Amino acid sequence: MKTLDLPQTDLSAPNVILGLMRIPDMSDEEIRTLVRTAIDVGVTMFDHADVYGGDHLCERRFGEAMAFTPAERDAVIIQSKVGIHDGTFDFSTEHILASVDESLTALRTDHLDALLLHRPDALVEPDEVAAAFDALEAAGKVRAFGVSNHTPYQVELLKRSVRQPLAFNQVQLSITHAALIAAGVASNMVALDQSIDRDNGILDYARLNGITLQAWSPYQAGFFTGTFIGDREHYAELNDALDDLAAQYDVTPTGIATAWIARHPADMQVILGTTKPERVREAAAGSELRLTRPEWYRLFTAAGHTVP
Repeated sequence: MKTLDLPQTDLSAPNVILGLMRIPDMSDEEIRTLVRTAIDVGVTMFDHADVYGGDHLCERRFGEAMAFTPAERDAVIIQSKVGIHDGTFDFSTEHILASVDESLTALRTDHLDALLLHRPDALVEPDEVAAAFDALEAAGKVRAFGVSNHTPYQVELLKRSVRQPLAFNQVQLSITHAALIAAGVASNMVALDQSIDRDNGILDYARLNGITLQAWSPYQAGFFTGTFIGDREHYAELNDALDDLAAQYDVTPTGIATAWIARHPADMQVILGTTKPERVREAAAGSELRLTRPEWYRLFTAAGHTVP
């Protein structure tokens, strides 16, 4: 498993993360098998959010099932997100502090290794966020901070007040849903829709400022659509490429799709959303696999992106 020293933090973490959004209906033993499989293959960072499952349910199920000893807790990295509340967004000091306390109780831990603001709040008051982050840091409840789905200028606005580094930005990214990469490749090509920058330069901004991008839905074709892996009706050429490379490297197409993101020099983390232990193993197998430039670009163009 490839390990990253995450910039602007004291964290050393794997480049593959296990997200726990889909565990509410799993039994305790099923959750333990999933998490222990992840740990066995080096996936020791776990992603949560207060809203997953509704009212901290996924966090609570995780905490109850794992019931980590102090030594076990020290061996993993737990990240959660805050801000989505009753169908709205709430980055007020009061809500952030209350929700983090509820997350800590649900997860049965005294601290989060990372806390992210979960999608932008149109009514954000940076001073309120700063007050919450200062209190959480001073109390030892959060080690590192970041955002999710934020544009560079939304991050800059927060930085006017927030003292702590905003070390993470969680964004949707897969081979097929790759506008934050593809737009730059087609820069200045007016005739290509691909050249339109829909992300305000998230990728380059992150690289310039030591922000670790975390790729969610790494195998989804689009925004909460089905996976492109195995979908030959819509992605035949891409699946041919995935199968060829999977056979060449003795991994599965899931491993190759993981490697495509991991190959990028931005040193991104790949967030898995699976509840299947075997899929965790398949993804982890791509962690250290370094695709060649021709292989990486073959997948890129097979997914429908243009290299001018």
